Amino acid sequence: MPSAFTHAAIPLALWCASDRGRISGRLLGAGVIAAMLPDADVLAFALHIPYADSFGHRGASHSILFAALLAFLAALLHARLRAGAVQAAAFVGLSALSHPLLDALTSGGLGVALWWPWSGERLFAPWRPIRVSPFAGQFFSARGLATVLSELRWVWLPLALAVIGWRLIQRAPAHPRNPA
Repeated sequence: MPSAFTHAAIPLALWCASDRGRISGRLLGAGVIAAMLPDADVLAFALHIPYADSFGHRGASHSILFAALLAFLAALLHARLRAGAVQAAAFVGLSALSHPLLDALTSGGLGVALWWPWSGERLFAPWRPIRVSPFAGQFFSARGLATVLSELRWVWLPLALAVIGWRLIQRAPAHPRNPA
């Protein structure tokens, strides 16, 4: 998995790319939580649930269904999130779905159960450039530093460049059409 900080990158990038005030602080907070929430499944280790189990790490909470459930919950709570129902569902759903997609790009683990409950198969992306993050106890080590550098290179830098590019495109003056 990428570190918890990097899972927050997608909702933060979407917020930075949007017009000011379009995504409320509450909706941004919900998106960040939704992007990090799938890793709450590490509690399965304390409950002696095997990693490869459907409810183990990178199992059901890393599925499209889980992201859809969080999107549905956001739609129900849209007024509290200071957003329309569709906006809340889309933002929270995309934020939650970004988690397993980023995990599928990592160099380790068992893959993600993206299609659970329809399939228990664990999937990886064909290209896996992001170093898998060590668990909390080993995060402040040489391996943890290598992970952070990998995440900066493959997640944060591309997102920052995409946001800057998008903002420049938004600010570009409109050119009148040349009559032909």
